[in-house]
Amino acid sequence: MLATTQLFAPDRSADPPFIHSAQSRYQPSALLDKAHQILESNLSIICSPDFSNRSLPIFYTRGVMPYIEFLGASGTVTGSKFLVDTGQTRFLVDCGMFQGAKKLRLLNWGPFPVKPSSLDHVFITHAHIDHIGMLPKFVRDGFAGPVWATPVTAELARLTLTDSAHLQEEDARFANKVGFSKHKPALPLYSLEDAARALELLRQLEYDEALELVPGTTIRLRDAGHILGSASVEAQIHYKHSRVRILFSGDLGRYDSIILRDPAPGDGADYIVLESTYGNRRHPANEDPEEFAHIINETARRGGTVLIPAFAVGRTQSLLYLIRDLKAKGRISDLPVYIDSPMAIAVTELFCRHVEDFDDEARAVFRATGECPLICPNLHFARTREESQKLNDIRFPCIIISASGMATGGRILHHLKLRLPDHRNTVLFVGFQSNGTRGQLIKDGAREIKIHGEQVPVRAHIHTLESFSRHADFAEIQRWLKTFPHAPRLVFVVHGEPEASAALAAEIRKNLGWKTHIPEYLERFDLKGRRS
Repeated sequence: MLATTQLFAPDRSADPPFIHSAQSRYQPSALLDKAHQILESNLSIICSPDFSNRSLPIFYTRGVMPYIEFLGASGTVTGSKFLVDTGQTRFLVDCGMFQGAKKLRLLNWGPFPVKPSSLDHVFITHAHIDHIGMLPKFVRDGFAGPVWATPVTAELARLTLTDSAHLQEEDARFANKVGFSKHKPALPLYSLEDAARALELLRQLEYDEALELVPGTTIRLRDAGHILGSASVEAQIHYKHSRVRILFSGDLGRYDSIILRDPAPGDGADYIVLESTYGNRRHPANEDPEEFAHIINETARRGGTVLIPAFAVGRTQSLLYLIRDLKAKGRISDLPVYIDSPMAIAVTELFCRHVEDFDDEARAVFRATGECPLICPNLHFARTREESQKLNDIRFPCIIISASGMATGGRILHHLKLRLPDHRNTVLFVGFQSNGTRGQLIKDGAREIKIHGEQVPVRAHIHTLESFSRHADFAEIQRWLKTFPHAPRLVFVVHGEPEASAALAAEIRKNLGWKTHIPEYLERFDLKGRRS
């Protein structure tokens, strides 16, 4: 007779806390006896894909073939969510927010495709909002298990989720004040209280530490090199007499980049869930200081401001590292640099507490100077709303770095509204801009852009430096794939716009001879194992 593990849904509030053991703990039920009777009749009870109306317990069957379901980042570059059901336990890799086009953002407001309380664990690859941003809503809607991440990601998550919730509340408050939302009243997607409840579930897992979820299912995190603390997630699953290993790349970093270590080499996998953000592009040389210095110097000569929409986590710190280096070498003048993002400020301070996780070059700067390599002369932090508003009065050349990186929200919108109409200024994009975002529209030549319900003319100089991307390009992704000791059964190409995913899949088939598949939203795929 096959053994079963019973998961009670929808209420798991009485479950013991997950502290030292990852094993799920559930109380026995008379319904379990009924399950055994059915199993003895050679019938398997399998989880239904629709949890929207479930009121009965769910039974997992040992020996059922595990499967993966793609709940996000399919046909788009945001909203990463991947469900794995092993037959004994269910876990989610990432719980990201959809960003960009309205039809994608609306998915954030609807019910989740699976019932959150039906899952046992969540694993977070890194602390960017498109990978972790829906966790507060996921917990509010019923998830009560542990959320696993590296120690640095766990620290960063406390900043990013708190900041995200604050922005949600602030944007709703501003919309109600100005009246540009059609919703009366405008409500936040989730609150600071929701974020605090989600953060209580965070658990830390070191790189390369094995975590057994249930007998036969083990998880490891590997350094992905994307931002500090970022990880790939490796799951090894034993069922019947087979073994299957699936690796989620997360967002892969670049080789030989500043501050961060290279992505850890592959250790073998039957299936790879592979990001493709830059699957159809080749980056210029890493962090081109020449062009960056030229843009800053030319803008200063015009008497303008260099306004940089930048992600608070990772991108802002790379910019600060390079600005410090350019100033030290006399390549740019000692312009004031303003960081106008409370989260970016907090993340910068967190990075400076973890210099031991930097790459060799950055650690050498720290040893030589005794100072954090991210801190440059004439650097100013705008922590409060009042300090942010005072930046509007600046009429001399300076550099302002503010979030969000795609100009989808946050303080950057106020700066764009003020400075886009002035031809002396420069708006510099230093990262990927998803389709439908303000950043993408401005980057692609829009003559005016809608901000806070008003059409704002675009007269400022617009520049893009792709070399600052923390995402591997198609050549670097293939370089990483070549570190694997053998070909996988299949590579799922995700986390990219359709053309980027298609191009990368074609390159992998052509250059490596590996099979690829581009999954659709909510597609489910059985994970066939090898004989163990």
